[in-house]
Amino acid sequence: MTSTKAPGHASRSSTVPALLARILLLGAVLAVTVWIAPVMIAQQQWLWLAVLLLAAVAIFVLYSTRRFVPGKYIFPGTFFLVVFLIVPIVLTVGYSFTNFGDAKRGTKEEAIASITSNSVQQTPDSERQAMSVGVVGGFTGSDDPEEYTFFFVGRDGSTVTEGSATEPATTADPGSVTVTNGRVTAADGFTILTAKQVNQVYGTLKDVGVETGETTALRPQGTTQAFEGTKTLQYDEKADTITDSVNGTVYSVKKVGTSEYFVDEKGDRLPQSWLQGVGGANYLRLFTDASIGSQFARAFGWTLVFAAGSVGLTFLVGFALALVLNDERLGGRRIYRSILLMPYAVPGFIALLVWSNFYNRDFGLINQTLHLHLDWFGDPTLAKVAVLLTNLWMGFPYMFIISTGALQSIPKDVLEAARMDGASRLQATFKVVMPLLLVAVSPLLVASFAFNFNNFNAIQLLTGGGPFPAGQYTRGATDIIISMVYRTAFGGSGADFGFASAMSVALFVLTGVLAAVQFRFTARLEDVN
Repeated sequence: MTSTKAPGHASRSSTVPALLARILLLGAVLAVTVWIAPVMIAQQQWLWLAVLLLAAVAIFVLYSTRRFVPGKYIFPGTFFLVVFLIVPIVLTVGYSFTNFGDAKRGTKEEAIASITSNSVQQTPDSERQAMSVGVVGGFTGSDDPEEYTFFFVGRDGSTVTEGSATEPATTADPGSVTVTNGRVTAADGFTILTAKQVNQVYGTLKDVGVETGETTALRPQGTTQAFEGTKTLQYDEKADTITDSVNGTVYSVKKVGTSEYFVDEKGDRLPQSWLQGVGGANYLRLFTDASIGSQFARAFGWTLVFAAGSVGLTFLVGFALALVLNDERLGGRRIYRSILLMPYAVPGFIALLVWSNFYNRDFGLINQTLHLHLDWFGDPTLAKVAVLLTNLWMGFPYMFIISTGALQSIPKDVLEAARMDGASRLQATFKVVMPLLLVAVSPLLVASFAFNFNNFNAIQLLTGGGPFPAGQYTRGATDIIISMVYRTAFGGSGADFGFASAMSVALFVLTGVLAAVQFRFTARLEDVN
């Protein structure tokens, strides 16, 4: 006699692990949300907060029930698409309408605090305090003073205060810090830097002032001490001015270019500004400034040549090798194919660094082997040739792989029919094999063109964008648009993230337009079938 309860018990027992997994997942999501949301609110990260809350709600709705089965599979991919693609695009577009850059990152209040705190001067009766420097996470050697938190111990050895470049000094919780020999040696949530680490970033920290009052601030003096001095620059909130107490100069808010600064009557301005919306000024500058416009146009022209040349040369070489090694009469084809794939097995950044040494004018392998004395990286034309040759070496194995796969998918009877109709091998290759192969590989060629259109590594690691014209450091002869954008955003003359974001948006639109045109053209190949 069979039992009718066994299947029911089996079903219930099989749902227990799934129920536990669901509880653990939802509990983890809730814990992460509760932990991160207050931090985002404190930092006013509203966009990321919205993404976090929407994702948490979606997870609870989708995975707390047995319904919405398709959504359970679609959500993970959609979530990562939003986090790693959509949100960065939105942020980039948003920053393109601001003046975001060096000395223009925080609020106006933070800029005022930085200006006045950095004007601290030591007096004969200035009090000295023991100083420790902490960072959240590990030490990275960042040159951003806002990433460092200062801990000070008063003369009594028990009063501990903490503050930063943008946060005034406040009394620290005694239970959150450890004081040893009159100095803070540990703090909850912080990594306390050693004297050697502080010395490495002292150039960044030496001018930071941590406010202790309206007219006073603490400022580093060496790696382990700070002095409390008087601010020479005083801010008047009612008049919205900053006054130099030493010479009486008054700085008021005035617009200089696209940003507001504190400026005196002579037109001299204080270096610190703040994050402001500038409307379409960055785009106007990009398309109306003759110098920048011409550089962008030249970079765009070379980008097209570089991308098209890289794809064309690598495809021709890869297709030719694939065609030769697809002939069954050739012995040892597997060995040859393995050898040809070797450049593809070497990490790209290593290959680029090695090739950059090959082009050395005095000791490079190419000049020594061929008994030449060419200044590969000093001549603009030779530098471009070097970039294309290196990219050919790195890219032809990929084209060889896809061409080999496409050739092997072409039916043999089609080629036999062409031969029976009197076509030669060369005619059969260009009239039959090539059109059929392009049907399969054309989308990959479009993707390869888009990749090389933004192939930052090939330029930065090989030539660094050079050679540069005399007195010009924004764009070099081999700079494509993306490397020019990088130099604008992180260049030695100062970071200009807002303008670089505008250039990135323009690059994004250009890439999309070119890809659409290419796909429209390659769609005609479908008629070959």
